[in-house]
Amino acid sequence: MVQVLLSNNLYLGQEIMGHSEICVRRDHILSGFTWMALSSPSCTHIDGVKKLKGLRYRNMSSQIVGKFSQNNQDISQEFQLPSAYESAMEALSTLITQKKRNGTSAISGPNQKLDRMLRYIKILGLEEKIADLKIIHVAGTKGKGSTCAFSEAILRECGFRTGLFTSPHLIDVRERYRLDGMDICQGNFLQYFWDCWNQLKANISEDLPMPPLFQFLTVLAFKIFVSEKVDVAIIEVGLGGKLDSTNVIKEPVVCGITSLGMDHMETLGDTLGQIASHKAGILKPQIPAFSVPQLSEAMEVLQERADALMGIYCNITYWISEIPLKVVAPLTLEKLNGTRLSLSGDHQLSNAALAVSLCKSWLRSTGNWKRLFEDAYEENSLPEQFLRGLSAARLSGRAQIVVDPLINASGGNKRLSGGLTFYLDGAQS
Repeated sequence: MVQVLLSNNLYLGQEIMGHSEICVRRDHILSGFTWMALSSPSCTHIDGVKKLKGLRYRNMSSQIVGKFSQNNQDISQEFQLPSAYESAMEALSTLITQKKRNGTSAISGPNQKLDRMLRYIKILGLEEKIADLKIIHVAGTKGKGSTCAFSEAILRECGFRTGLFTSPHLIDVRERYRLDGMDICQGNFLQYFWDCWNQLKANISEDLPMPPLFQFLTVLAFKIFVSEKVDVAIIEVGLGGKLDSTNVIKEPVVCGITSLGMDHMETLGDTLGQIASHKAGILKPQIPAFSVPQLSEAMEVLQERADALMGIYCNITYWISEIPLKVVAPLTLEKLNGTRLSLSGDHQLSNAALAVSLCKSWLRSTGNWKRLFEDAYEENSLPEQFLRGLSAARLSGRAQIVVDPLINASGGNKRLSGGLTFYLDGAQS
């Protein structure tokens, strides 16, 4: 059965993930057989020894990132993953915990999560280094991944070394970690994975067990981005916001809230206001924040959170400093100036607009806007780098269209027998 899938659907696997070397393995995290990329261009071999090398793509258009070898002749159905990577996946699978209906796990309840996250970070010596990361933090119900993908592509087009952390992954856990638009390579992943694993394992105790899966993956994201010295880290919240593992970020450069709705109600609450309260938990004093238009119940909660933070800040410092929370209207076709968004759907106009506002704010807060653009671009137009990023961002398996190569293979207009078009929209809440 696997051989049939490989023969008939190899192209689909390639197009979904943008890889040309695919094998099949039994995943320890996802049940059954899954597609897997065997190699990554961000690792090189010299004199038979794997050298870990983080490539920069500052001068490479994001339109070609993810498209490398087009030759499928050397693909083997018999390839096996390196045993070191298999061992890492086996270790990672031991961190999967059974959730109760109220959202708590056998390892840690929600009240302990952030305290333990801070302890894990301290063990790895990352506490001060995370504070130096220039982070964009994004929460929401729908559109978090798209907004983060747009933001990463825009800032990469502006010439910055980018780190992107999203969830979930579809095929390979390395999809969660992108450096300069590319999934982290196996060699680098293994280096950082075992470094984190061994240090945490050596410091576990009765009151501090190994972290559950998402906590470990989040700690690993910080480790990767600190070690790779990214200029900007775009971090997507996993679940909620206030109690999410990513909310150990104390001073992001800017925060974003995407469209809010009813999600994870067993954990976040059964009203839109309760859910919005969790999402608003990522807002921080004096940190600019942006939101797409929300239903009034959600918007009121977001604004109350911003006002409360302003009050806290005033009580401490005895002077007023506004906590900016701005609502961002969807992009117009006029503003896009003929550019077609790379992610499908009218709703992406809102996600793209939020990403534009987040990136502008990040550039201004870090002192890079004037250096790059001076005052040439304001409200009525977007820089060319922004347009390129919006047209090239990728997020596999979300509102993605994959056309089988049998369609129009002869160059004509006739749809050949057996040709298929796949409409993929998975990994949603």
